[in-house]
Amino acid sequence: MALNQNAALSDEEIQKRQKKEQIQLTNRMRLIKHKIVILSGKGGVGKSTVSTNLAIALSQAGKRVGLLDVDIHGPSIPKMLNLESSRITGSGDALLPVELFKDFKVMSIGFLLKNQEDAVIVRGPMKYHTIRQFLKDVVWGDLDYLIVDSPPGTGDEPLTIAQSIENIDGAIIVTTPQQVAISDVRKSITFCRKLNLPIIGVLENMSGFICPHCGEQVDIFSVGGGKKLSDEMGVPFLGRIPLDPEIVVSGDNGTPYTRAFPDSATTKAFREAIGPIMRLAGKND
Repeated sequence: MALNQNAALSDEEIQKRQKKEQIQLTNRMRLIKHKIVILSGKGGVGKSTVSTNLAIALSQAGKRVGLLDVDIHGPSIPKMLNLESSRITGSGDALLPVELFKDFKVMSIGFLLKNQEDAVIVRGPMKYHTIRQFLKDVVWGDLDYLIVDSPPGTGDEPLTIAQSIENIDGAIIVTTPQQVAISDVRKSITFCRKLNLPIIGVLENMSGFICPHCGEQVDIFSVGGGKKLSDEMGVPFLGRIPLDPEIVVSGDNGTPYTRAFPDSATTKAFREAIGPIMRLAGKND
């Protein structure tokens, strides 16, 4: 992928190219009814797990879904979906996402790596061009939802998504219950407000532990921090996702948890969490 094509061009040529690229991006995104970015204030809160299982839950509800992994330095989605050997196909300005199953498409920079252990060493401008290229060149087709898994923090990747996608529906912010995570979530909420990015809600992950033997819930990390923060900051609360040991196993095996354990309490929590997302229907439909 040629990611730095503006070298040695005049200012006028650069402006023409940027205008053309924006038209391409807009036309691609116009075919997608709802665009949602998943954010987290800090790493280690299970954001990619949440992104994957929310996308799967939407698919199980009969929706056409795309999952875009824009974590440039640590793409996790290919591993979680057992797609590490997949590669991008297409030509010119048309890149085809990987189709996991009917009406579920995936794109990640991980599909560009020859070796999954390769380090992606790029600066901010290159991240910007890479993400923009994913948005304008990937042929998603008609989708009901595009879920964008963004790396933690408020850096180049979420900023590029927020500023590049017109009529983006908003952000879901993932946290865990403990105070150290909650403090960083406040920054994510401030980030969204400064960019006029709507906040769909806060989702509390790892909220209690489901014992695999007796089924009881143990509050390892406590519970309620996400709800309390939502109330304080005046944003919706999407619910609590219990920690189930099988989530870790499923992620490592490349089998989406919500497909492998459709009757579990944690899967039920994911399905309840997509309620506000499903209610977006009609906004751009």
